[in-house]
Amino acid sequence: MSIADSTGLFLAFLARLITGAQGHWKGCPPMAEQRIYFANHQSHFDWVLIWASLPRELRAATRPIAARDYWTSSPLKTWLTSNVFNAIYVSRTRSTPDEDPLEPLVEALSKGDSLVIFPEGTRSNKGEPQAFKAGLFHLAEQFPQLKLIPTWIDNVQRVMPKGEVVPVPILCTVTFGAPMQLNEGEDKRAFLERARAEVMALKPGGWRE
Repeated sequence: MSIADSTGLFLAFLARLITGAQGHWKGCPPMAEQRIYFANHQSHFDWVLIWASLPRELRAATRPIAARDYWTSSPLKTWLTSNVFNAIYVSRTRSTPDEDPLEPLVEALSKGDSLVIFPEGTRSNKGEPQAFKAGLFHLAEQFPQLKLIPTWIDNVQRVMPKGEVVPVPILCTVTFGAPMQLNEGEDKRAFLERARAEVMALKPGGWRE
């Protein structure tokens, strides 16, 4: 087993130890199929928690989206995200007007990888997700066969508050909902509103039986 693999197992164990988190599969079972997991965004720890909540056999094929400026700001962060998590770096600002921020995501999906993305694009501390940006819609258009899995992360903002670097032990949950796809003829606004509603429905007390 490589150093990166061993580190990944340790970090998954550590994340579950700190947060007590396990994946709650209320709308679908964990399966070795290509998926896009899309979730609310509360802290830089979000995608680590989702990754740790996946069964080990799914982690290798599931790539999180990581903010380039934050996760490449030190050699350790860069090594972890590139070698352990196999993350896809995205820039929060475009370096040129012609830059397509979805290009690395499309490339990964074309190779058969699954993704963890945050359609809000930025973190929110208001308890509810902000309006979703268009990226999820465009990916659903280009890859209509993929299962889109709404995901709700609860309490993680208290584990890694904005501006902090040391996690605080707090009980968290990660809930995976029923798969959804882009409906034929569905426009961007309707789809994004529906996707956001599916994520919000997974919030504790908001699950639709």
